[in-house]
Amino acid sequence: LGEFGRGQMVKEFEDAAFAAEIGHIVGPVKTQFGYHLIKVEDKKDAETSVYEDVADTIKNIILQQKRNDVYGNKIAELKEKYKNQIVIKFGCEFGVQMHTISSFQKDFQEYPFDFIILSNHQIDDIEFWTYKYQEGKTQREYNRGYYQAIYDVIQKFDDYSVLGHLDMIKRYDKHGNYPDEDVKDILIKILKHIIKKGKGIEVNTSCFRYQLNDLTPSHYILELYHQLGGTIITVGSDTHEEEHVGCRIQYVYDELKKIGYDSFCTFEKMKPIFHKL
Repeated sequence: LGEFGRGQMVKEFEDAAFAAEIGHIVGPVKTQFGYHLIKVEDKKDAETSVYEDVADTIKNIILQQKRNDVYGNKIAELKEKYKNQIVIKFGCEFGVQMHTISSFQKDFQEYPFDFIILSNHQIDDIEFWTYKYQEGKTQREYNRGYYQAIYDVIQKFDDYSVLGHLDMIKRYDKHGNYPDEDVKDILIKILKHIIKKGKGIEVNTSCFRYQLNDLTPSHYILELYHQLGGTIITVGSDTHEEEHVGCRIQYVYDELKKIGYDSFCTFEKMKPIFHKL
């Protein structure tokens, strides 16, 4: 779970963790999310921060919490309103960085999610889409930095269903596509890890809107995931506008079958449900 402070976990989990001695395993601890075994690896004394140094972080956390509350309440309202007509799932995309892990862990603990997409949009709060992260780096450096950041996060963060748009950095590469073969070593580490953890990857059809020359992630990555034994695949249109909902989904299903996949997944209560292609 990485590091967390008071008030970031549900009470039963927090009480047990803070009462545990370093190096000892406690539990099972029952919470609303199930039973947990907890091992505390380290403890740090609380520190007082200067407000000016953390003001932006505090504002962003409060803003995100308010958005989550509004979203969660709206989902509950719509589930009740349309309960006899359509199935509504509670999902979210988490753009996690190493220093934001604890706040996303808290969000995950607070809401009854069905599905979480884990993605990488920035490193050290520097965005890719503005090309600021890429500035001053070679194509090799910023591509490998992008994938390494994903690998670093998934070593510490486990509250997700699939990795979203895994090779998104290709959208924002002025030098053209960096060969997947040149990051194969990191890709294999990422894919082996998520397979071991029972996670999956998302095929994101925004590739057509961005006019990329391959799927997102690429056929190469999808084939590599399949070769390594990966089976959990979701397909989404990453839509920001109504007319893009469901964009080219059937085309992706057909491409997945060509690679060798025989099913895709939806999720309920963070568990994959397999559907035949």
